This record gives sequence, C-alpha cells and structure tokens, in this order.
Amino acid sequence: MVNKSDKKGQITIFIILAIMIVALGIVIYMFYPQIKSSLGFAEQNPSAFMQSCLQDKIKETVDKITPQGGSLNPEFYYLYQDVKIRYLCYTNEYISLCTVQEPMLKESIESEIKANIQSDVTECLNELESSFTGRGYQVSLHRGTFAVELLPKRIAVTLNSSLSLKKGDETETYQEFKVVLNNNLYELISIANSILSFEATAGDVETTAYMNYYRDLKVEKLKQGDGTKIYILTDRNTEDVFQFASRSQVWSPGY
Repeated sequence: MVNKSDKKGQITIFIILAIMIVALGIVIYMFYPQIKSSLGFAEQNPSAFMQSCLQDKIKETVDKITPQGGSLNPEFYYLYQDVKIRYLCYTNEYISLCTVQEPMLKESIESEIKANIQSDVTECLNELESSFTGRGYQVSLHRGTFAVELLPKRIAVTLNSSLSLKKGDETETYQEFKVVLNNNLYELISIANSILSFEATAGDVETTAYMNYYRDLKVEKLKQGDGTKIYILTDRNTEDVFQFASRSQVWSPGY
C-alpha cells in the first residue's frame, strides 16, 4: 500500500515537470531564431538573402506604375481620381483613329522597373556583403549588371554579380542571383496591347469579348467627357491591376 503522502508527492512532481516542460517550450518558441543562429546552422544562403531583400522593393515599384499606364512619372496622361494615367493611344483630332504611344510597352515597363530599383539592388548587395562578413566569412563580391524581365505569371530580376564565400577550408561560389516576384503583369500587358491595337484600327473595342474568353479577367472601360477612355484590367484571382488611357475616334460635339 502506498500512503497518501507518497501519492501527493508524486502528483506534485508531475505538476512541476509539466510546468517546466511548458516553460521550456515557450522559451524555445520565443528565442528559436537566436538559438539556431548561435548553434551555427540553417544560415540564410545568399540567394535567399537577395530574394528577401529585393522582392518587396520590386513589388512597391510595380504597385506604383501599374495604375499609371506603366510609368512612374507619366508626361502625357489623363488625370482620373487624382491618378495620372498615361495615354497609350491618342489623337487630339475628332473622328481620327489614335496612334499607339508606346509600341514597345513590355520593354518600356521593364526599363521603368529597372531604373527605379537600381539603388535598391546596390543597397541589397552591400547588405549581403556586410552580412556574411559579420558571420566570419571572407567575402569576394563582384558587382555586375542586372536585368528585369516580365515573364508569364512572374517578374524576374537577374543580377549578374558573382560572390565567393570562404570560411576555413570551405569555399562557396555564386555566379548570379535571380529574384522572382509572382505577378500577372505580363498577361495584363498582352491584353492591353490587344485593346490598343483595336483602338488604333477600329476606334473602340468590345470588352465583354475578353472576359468571355479569359474567365479570370475583368475589363472595365470608363468613358470620360472629352472622349478619353480609361481601361482597367484586373486579374480576378491575384487582384493584379493594369490601367491606361486612350482617346480614339471621338465624334465632335453635335455630330
């Protein structure tokens, strides 16, 4: 027979152990990143570092230019709800068809993104070098050029910069870095180019035809008082947006 005092002692021990286990779990959860770093494993590799450093900066640029017809500072635009929306097809005459203002729209937008993230790329490479130097690596970083490319369902930034990391007898080399942002801008620009082709050759376009064919696409055409049309293209799944202005085949007042 086990006396009551022994049973109480065992229960007390179990309670104390349970409290200690819970407390240890909380400590590990709160300080796991620091613990992991101090033990020296699962360090962020250079490619992951550049992806983390640049992806938000790329997204910020894209979010600025897509409502403005693909330009950060449109020079020729229609002001709609305090947004400068670039004319991508325009004529100032009545009845005449518009002329496409940016025949190389994809390349133009790639250049806009590249110009705006230039300083961010430099800053991220500097942070990359400092980060690994601080971890005790011998770092050799050659800064090269970089390119921005709009691709199906993504925007890719390729940095032609090479990195060599040495610690002890081990050396790792990286020849380039690629940062990818998931975005449907490529698809939206393709639709925009198709609409612009109709605007320049027929003066108008039936938007429902696009939505019947592309079920995930929303196309809005908002007519303004001076004959300008604001086109708003939206991917229903991702909510990516591209909008632009056009003025084509406008009938004169009283015609």
